[in-house]
Parts: sequence; C-alpha cells; structure tokens
Amino acid sequence: MEHTNSNSKYDIKELYVQFLIQDADLTMPIAAIESLIQILKTHNPTTSAEMINIINGSIKELTEGIPNSISLKAGCDIFYRFVIKHLTGNNDKSISSTSFESFKNHLFDNGQLFIDRSKTSRFKIAEYGTQFIKDGDLILVHGHSRSVIQLLLHAKNQNDKKRFKVLISEGRPTNGGILTLKKLREENIYCNLIPDTAINSILHKVDKVFVGAEGVTESGGCINLIGTSTIGILAKEKNIPFYVVSESHKFVRMFPLMPNDLPMLQDPLNFEINKDNNKVDFDSQNELLLESRKDLLNIKNKEDLLLLSDKHLTAPLLDFTKYEYITAIITDLGIKTPSAISEELMNMWYD
Repeated sequence: MEHTNSNSKYDIKELYVQFLIQDADLTMPIAAIESLIQILKTHNPTTSAEMINIINGSIKELTEGIPNSISLKAGCDIFYRFVIKHLTGNNDKSISSTSFESFKNHLFDNGQLFIDRSKTSRFKIAEYGTQFIKDGDLILVHGHSRSVIQLLLHAKNQNDKKRFKVLISEGRPTNGGILTLKKLREENIYCNLIPDTAINSILHKVDKVFVGAEGVTESGGCINLIGTSTIGILAKEKNIPFYVVSESHKFVRMFPLMPNDLPMLQDPLNFEINKDNNKVDFDSQNELLLESRKDLLNIKNKEDLLLLSDKHLTAPLLDFTKYEYITAIITDLGIKTPSAISEELMNMWYD
C-alpha cells in the first residue's frame, strides 16, 4: 500500500480510509484489521506487551476517530481476540508455542488471508440464502448492501434461473438504493426504486424482505441503515419474512436494548443548530433535484425551494432492529436464528 504522506503510515484513520478507497469490495471490519496489521508492521513491536499496547491504542484511535464505527469495531474485536489467543496459547491450534518473532511474521505475511476470506464469505452467504428466493417473488431490499446484491445475483444465475423482481427503497439519507438499482439493472434484474415513505403502502404486495447489516448484536438484533427497524416492524405486522444478510465478521459484542442505545452522529433532538441556521446557501449540486420538486409542491419562489435541500436533514444514520422482528440471519456460517448469535460470539471469543 502506497502513501503520499510520510506520516500517513502512522495514522491508522488514514490507513483505514485508504484501504476502503482502494478496494470497493472491502468491508469495514476487514479494512480495520488490515489497518491494524499495517500499523504493527510500521512500529514492529519486539515484545508481546508492546504489540498489545499498540493494538489497544490503535483500536481506541480508530473507533473514536471514525464516524459510524460499529462495523469496524467488530473487525477490531476479531483481530484483538486472534492476537490474544495466539500470544497466550489458549488455543490448541495456535502458533504461540513458537517464538514471538515467528508469530509476528506469520501475522504480517497472512494479512491478505483476511481480505480473501471476507470476499469468499459473500459467496457462501449467497449459496445459503438462495433457498429463500422463489420463482415469481417480489422482494424488497433497503438501501445498499453488497451481500444482499450478491445473493440476488446468485439466485438469478442459478441453473434454474429463478425469475423475481426487486423493489429498492432509496435508503435516505445516504441514498444508497440508487447504487443497488444501478448494479441490479446492469445484471438485467427487474427492479424499481421507491421512496422510503412509500414502503408501507406497497409492502402488502411484497413476498419477503432482505436487508444488510452494519453489525449483528449479541441479542440477535441488527444495526443497519436508518429505516431498517421500521421495515422490520411493518413486515412483522403483515407476516412478511424479514431476513438479515450479514458476514459473520460483523457479529459485534454489543447489547443495545433500544434504538437510542446507539451512538447518534446527528441528533434530531438537538435544536441548538437553529441559532446558526437562519440562512440557506444554494447548493448547485442539488439544483436539478430541487427544480424537479418545484412544480410538484407548487413552489413559487427560490427561497422556499432552497429549504428542500438535503443539507438540512438532522437524522441518525443507523437504527436497531430487535430480534423479534427478524425471521432469520443469513450468514457465511449458515442460516442462524437471532438467538444463535450469542452462541456464535461465545465460540469466537472463548473456544
């Protein structure tokens, strides 16, 4: 990995961002692991204690310095546990009986394995999850998830070539649904983009729902793009299967009980912003979008038109869907019930 700034190799936040930029298929947990390995290579610790101190400090810097750190925290936890198990020799399969230098070299040389395994996991998920897609299904997906897309592509390209159609919610405020629409149409899958606000009015015609995850918690709940929990509640009310699609490296040691247990980057209940938000600057990038709303809302003056800019949104990016709204979790480890996630995390940490 190349860096233009000589100090960047010591900046784990910059390393993390660069890994994500350079590989569009890389997940946040794996980018976090690769960043930690790179930091260790740079500092080249000579003792186990020094290695653990570097890892702990880097994890703290990364999770506190990167917005939406829930997913990357899962990767940090996996890496930390991997190192501790091998250094302390709690695992019969560990290489901790060899010298510290041997272990360190092993860790550095096999960093690519984390990336390769993470990408393979999506194909495993697709193989397990295809069974839930039936010929003629109308499927709802929320926003953008690479694992959900891979599952849909696998179902389409199976030998029986299942025919199904997809409704994609736009996934505001990130509007990731547009990326999903682009990808699926490139693969000749029939799909349409719908506004998030239309979900309830059309959900009764949907056969099943697939959503991705930023993290799957110990309780079997799902942390994902804002709006996911609303869809889960509505799907439960209408007896529509609601599937979470997630790699196992996104299983995270968190136990939120309510939506407000999650960190909130933009708090809609913070009204202090009103003091500095009396005037609105026109954003040329939103000009066409705003103009398209002008006639629909019968707006006569530019000042009112500017109020429609997305820059005025104060919304959390993530929400929490409780386990009782989830039919099953489709992972690279197989099909899991929400109640099984706690056991999987126990196996990861205490086997």
